[in-house]
Amino acid sequence: MADYDLVVIGSGPGGYVSAIKAAQKRKKTAVIEAKNIGGACLNVGCIPSKSYLTHAQWLLSAEQANQYGLQVNKETLDFAKMVQRKDQVVQTLRGGIEHLFQKYKIDYIEGTASFDQKQQLFVNGEKISYTNVLLACGSHPFVPPINEVDKVDFLTTDTFFNLEELPKELTVLGGGIVAIELAFAMKPLGVKVNLIEVAPDILLTEDSTARQTMKKKLQQMKIDVTTQAKIEKVEKDAVVLSDGTKKYFEQLLIATGRQANLEVPQQLGLKLDEAGHFVKVDQHYQTSKKGIYAIGDMIGGFQLAHAASAEGLRAVEAICGGATYPVDQNTIPRCLYTDPEVASFGLSEEEAKENYDVTVKSFPFAGNGKALASVETEGFVKIISEQKYQQILGAVVVGSHATEMIHTILAVKESEGTVDELAQTIFAHPTLSEVIGEDANSIIDQAIHG
Repeated sequence: MADYDLVVIGSGPGGYVSAIKAAQKRKKTAVIEAKNIGGACLNVGCIPSKSYLTHAQWLLSAEQANQYGLQVNKETLDFAKMVQRKDQVVQTLRGGIEHLFQKYKIDYIEGTASFDQKQQLFVNGEKISYTNVLLACGSHPFVPPINEVDKVDFLTTDTFFNLEELPKELTVLGGGIVAIELAFAMKPLGVKVNLIEVAPDILLTEDSTARQTMKKKLQQMKIDVTTQAKIEKVEKDAVVLSDGTKKYFEQLLIATGRQANLEVPQQLGLKLDEAGHFVKVDQHYQTSKKGIYAIGDMIGGFQLAHAASAEGLRAVEAICGGATYPVDQNTIPRCLYTDPEVASFGLSEEEAKENYDVTVKSFPFAGNGKALASVETEGFVKIISEQKYQQILGAVVVGSHATEMIHTILAVKESEGTVDELAQTIFAHPTLSEVIGEDANSIIDQAIHG
């Protein structure tokens, strides 16, 4: 019978990072994984989707090059090679995690974890003794109750990347981050894409101006978008709307969000939140049972890989007896890897106005030298600050490399800097990041180019 200081259940970004931190702190650690090392993010989420989005970006760049005298032939596409490259990236990262587990002497156990009524842990019939358990079990795709959907061989975000051939027509149910990213990834590859969203609009979690930019881009790409949809039923080759309209497909992808994996918490009898959707934890990420902790998709908040990693590090610190505090949701960057990209953190403009006297300024990329030279003029930088001390409450960047640029503003906020200090930063010329400085200076009425 193995005996561990910490057993982590789940090897995704929350689980494996937590295990490594615990091992670095001299805790005997094991990780239990029922599927593939690296979890959903590495195998069927963040990494595969970014690989395909990169392929799409290459094609869009080729189209752009053709407009400016560089003729690029893209008549044939080898999707098998694209799949192979995606698989190689995934395998490389899996190998990296395995290497780190070996380096820090972390036992990796493949199998399904289960607990009996005495809170004893078993994997593959073997009892495992533990002092603490960290649940990083993640989530699974949510499939809404749509009439006759069970009669169709549909895809979810967990199975989408198993495709070996490009469909001629893809219909996507959902209008959130993942649905939009996969639509962007497929359309440049020659796939006809239909998006169906039952909500009033797509990307409702995003800044309203950013949303308008993305809707315009979807229209330019000729991606068919239906919002406020009322789905009557699903047929073998079409989604039928209540008005009789049919959205045909060769492949149907259901990308309507994810639900927490609650099998293990239910075995342990852990308390859930009021809605019964997530595991309830305290400020140290400990559940209702002493020595049992939970992080990531299981506890609500932002269902993001880096959020789970940050929570895991805090949980391990608490397990090791250190001073810790919960992750501030307002410091977690949120990213959409389309073209242009969208990135944000903190309070939205509407949220900030509910509690503060705010100043909100946006500065476009349209007049930026690097943006013009690189044909990357779509988008803007928006900073939301409170008026008295010029504290940064939130920010939105829409544009090329937005998911990288957002960290400049976030770093200033995290170091308790203000808009004034961001305005004083010297940004290299020509760079897209100059727009951050211009926007900050416009808030304090010192913009040069505004």
